[in-house]
Amino acid sequence: MRANYRSLRSLRTYSIPFTGLKLGKHEFDYVIDADFFKEFEYSLVKNGKLEVRVELDKQETMIILNFHIKGAVELTCDRCLSEYQQPVDAKEQQVYKFAEEDIDEDDEIITLHKNDTEIDVAGLIYEYINVAVPFIAVCSNEGNGRDCDKDMLDRLNELSGGDENEKSGDPRWDALKKLK
Repeated sequence: MRANYRSLRSLRTYSIPFTGLKLGKHEFDYVIDADFFKEFEYSLVKNGKLEVRVELDKQETMIILNFHIKGAVELTCDRCLSEYQQPVDAKEQQVYKFAEEDIDEDDEIITLHKNDTEIDVAGLIYEYINVAVPFIAVCSNEGNGRDCDKDMLDRLNELSGGDENEKSGDPRWDALKKLK
């Protein structure tokens, strides 16, 4: 899954020029906020405050990038529709291999050619943040101190007719319940 960019100029900050770097480890720090997410069409995450540390380990035949992403993103609860802060703490790795010709490229190893001079990490950061977000966003998880909006849940339950269905009961389901 590679993300589609809207504007390459504003994401230029997230390009790491590796040609002038000496062999060894180098660190790059980024701050991710709403402006970053605006650059990606159809982004599920619209806002957040995250710090990203990228450790680049340049070797003779490859470059290894280690990402540590920490902070919070703003999500909408799937249950009560209120916005809440979802903590994110992710560690990921990407390997780039120097090669004359393309090798079977996959998500594990990306080929760098002799003409390549920099690595764009914006798409990787975006993907890693989205993968760290829970599939079902719920603001009332045990132990996190957040509760769903009770008024909203009551209104949604009222509009769905949840209480009426439970009280009146469906005779077809009642017949099945007797089989227990």
